[in-house]
Amino acid sequence: MQQCAVVALGGLVPQGDGTEAQVTWEDQQNINRFGRLNNRLHELQDEIKLAKETNENLDDAGNELILSDEDVVRFQIGEVFAHMPRDDVEMRLEQMKEDAAKKLERLEEEKESILAQMAELKKILYGKFKDAINLEED
Repeated sequence: MQQCAVVALGGLVPQGDGTEAQVTWEDQQNINRFGRLNNRLHELQDEIKLAKETNENLDDAGNELILSDEDVVRFQIGEVFAHMPRDDVEMRLEQMKEDAAKKLERLEEEKESILAQMAELKKILYGKFKDAINLEED
């Protein structure tokens, strides 16, 4: 997880050049926002990993369906397998692939947005506190 300095509101933070910077309410809000964004980033990374695995599983299922020569196939719905016509399964599988691809794209876009916001906050916070604050991953 991200390690960032939590400082007391209104306190003085020693900077690398020997001076001290006043921590304002706005600075503390920026530090807190950075921490929340970092937590969301880690959650998104886990969600993206799961979405990619889901896409791979759906692709594998599609390939297996292509190789199958049966008219009725077993299709898993939740924890139950149902016998369904092959055409219905193909349609459902394609819809599931589209939904999974859209979800993955949405997650990737959110990740990029969060990274951009974090970069902006880093610029602001490092500009004020220099070496007195650590916003990098360990």
